[in-house]
Amino acid sequence: MSAASGLLTVDGVVAGYGAAEEILKGTSIRVDAGEIVSVIGPNGAGKSTLLKAIAGLVAAKKGRIVLNGTDVTAAGALGRARSGIGFVPQERNVFGAMTVAENLEISGFQNPSDARSRSDALYASYPMLAQKRRALARTLSGGQRQILAMAMGLMNAPALLLLDEPTAGLSPKAAEELFEAIVALNRGGLPILMVEQHAVEALEISTRGYVLVSGRNSREGAGPALASDLEIRRLFLGG
Repeated sequence: MSAASGLLTVDGVVAGYGAAEEILKGTSIRVDAGEIVSVIGPNGAGKSTLLKAIAGLVAAKKGRIVLNGTDVTAAGALGRARSGIGFVPQERNVFGAMTVAENLEISGFQNPSDARSRSDALYASYPMLAQKRRALARTLSGGQRQILAMAMGLMNAPALLLLDEPTAGLSPKAAEELFEAIVALNRGGLPILMVEQHAVEALEISTRGYVLVSGRNSREGAGPALASDLEIRRLFLGG
């Protein structure tokens, strides 16, 4: 399977964590301008590895990764970030011993001169961050930490935001609020590629979705159509 051209094209990528280990076994996806795209699948399917491969944290052994027409396959993580990829990992995504303001400041490493204006804009978008700007990140609730992590990913004005399991460990209310924040970001023009454990909820807000199984493409289609698919619901809702 080969992904058509888009803002992001991942074409036949093979990747893993050891010399012989292959987690992704020819995975192909695309993200077009203005889209939310969700990647779902069972545990061990390679979803997080896919995002890490796109972000440059795991090297692609085969295949191509193209952003805005530029092949970034050989670029490292910093090069990918400078090309416009923002990545929010699932774990260890904030610095707990630093304040909210310091977390934002350190995240604006690409354009330090713009860091103040970017953080001010994020404070305006997320008033909670403004209220907690002097609080240590470790004192925030789970939902608040995820908002901070997402804001950190926005500090360099990415062309594409990657979110790895953004609602993991959150209460249903906090997860709903985070999904609303993701939709609002996308309506503002930011394309988003998301791996998410709440598969049906993620697909419902997505333009398109992909199902990975054992590192390979299994299904793809419009997000709401996949969300209403009985087989998808059986797999992810247990009946």
